Amino acid sequence: MELQSSMHDERKITIMEFETVIYEKKDRAAWITLNRPEVLNAANNKMRKELKKVLEEARDDDGISVIAVTGAGDKAFSAGADIGEIASLSSIDQLSRYSRVLPQTLIRQIAKPVIAVVNGLALGGGCEMVLACDIAIASENAKFGVPEIKVGVIPGAGGTQILPRLIGEKRAKELLFTGRTITAAEALQIGLVNQVVPAESLKEAAESFIAVLLKRSPVILKIAKLAANRALETTLMTGLSSETDLFAFCFSTEDRLEGARAFMEKREPQFKGR
Repeated sequence: MELQSSMHDERKITIMEFETVIYEKKDRAAWITLNRPEVLNAANNKMRKELKKVLEEARDDDGISVIAVTGAGDKAFSAGADIGEIASLSSIDQLSRYSRVLPQTLIRQIAKPVIAVVNGLALGGGCEMVLACDIAIASENAKFGVPEIKVGVIPGAGGTQILPRLIGEKRAKELLFTGRTITAAEALQIGLVNQVVPAESLKEAAESFIAVLLKRSPVILKIAKLAANRALETTLMTGLSSETDLFAFCFSTEDRLEGARAFMEKREPQFKGR
């Protein structure tokens, strides 16, 4: 692991390089780059372990409010699992591997906004990582798909569960049954991504969106993510009851008081995350 620090735009940047990922802290945002461009950022066991490590680092760092995930190079976000590594695995091997928390599951559990910055192919586990993220911003040349059926399996990191909730049953089953790859424009149309921009503008668009989130209260962002996730995991009445409790909890925070004062004083709030 290599640790570097530099100054850019008068902000301190810290970069940690692992074998398969790069972790960068800039302002209050963490940038995680999947770094195996020679194999389209396909995830092997080493990458999954390192990705979990940096996700946990960002989760536990009180100085980080937003997390962004992207891929190295200009061809792929992630082409999914490294087929060469998993081709000879048995059912027992797979059950053992998937009994541990997957990066995609961890992303949903982290109580901070996680942004997918999709710079190319997002297939299989790569597409499932996009599904796990709270927001997805994609370049025009990005492509998405869950092609596992073509190699005799189904998605195993949330694809069969999250995709129908996100884009609807019929569209999800079409993609799951055919393994078809879709363009960024179609992904935007069906609600798989939030925004599509020219490739050369992708980083700028992501940073602009992150800048908006960094103006919000970190603690209220956490509560909002928890509340929204519960909507997908419970009945409507249970979710509404949970929302009432979480809404009331907001009133115990300093940031709620600051937000009210700033509104009355017609100024931008200065949230502290407390």
